Amino acid sequence: MSRSGGLDLHFRDVVCRHGRLEAVAGVDLSVGAGERIALTGTNGSGKTTLLRAVLGLHRQVDGQILVGGRGSRTAAEWAWRRRACAWIPQRPAAGRFPLLARELLASSGAPTAAGEAAGRLRVGELADRPLSSLSGGQLQRMHLARAVGCVAAGAGVLLADEPTAALDFEGQEEAAEVLTSLPVTVVVVTHDRAMAARCDRTLEMAAGRLREVR
Repeated sequence: MSRSGGLDLHFRDVVCRHGRLEAVAGVDLSVGAGERIALTGTNGSGKTTLLRAVLGLHRQVDGQILVGGRGSRTAAEWAWRRRACAWIPQRPAAGRFPLLARELLASSGAPTAAGEAAGRLRVGELADRPLSSLSGGQLQRMHLARAVGCVAAGAGVLLADEPTAALDFEGQEEAAEVLTSLPVTVVVVTHDRAMAARCDRTLEMAAGRLREVR
């Protein structure tokens, strides 16, 4: 199901390796602008590697990944892609430096929108605290709020890796509602059935290979 807003994604014979190990094997996938995709599968099946390859965070990649019809052959194209794609990492870390939550939200490019999202996610009052002082669930909510800010700043794709893993049931419902209501293309790695049910398609990875299950 295609919606207005967002950018399309195309994976053409994508292979990702960790050294000699082939983690993603010949993935071909087209995601329409505004479509919401749930990516499921066991740990180690290649889901996270595939998402990281879109952003250039995994560099041992063959094949072609297009975002909005654009490749990534030059530094300028990579810079554009990282603005075009919001990213929620798995188990987000506080980082090595004493970054405040407010500074994380501001890095989205739209601090007001990110701050408002933090309020809706019930972590707005924590904005002046160091990220290192937040619980896993609070930090996950902050990264989700930052992603909302990235979308407000112009991102057309949201890539999320287990964005509800550290949340209780109520928090999972809130996060799923926020994620799937954004006017962008969404690809979310998840084991959360409720999250997957909100998506247009569910794909499963096994041993680096992709198949559609819904």
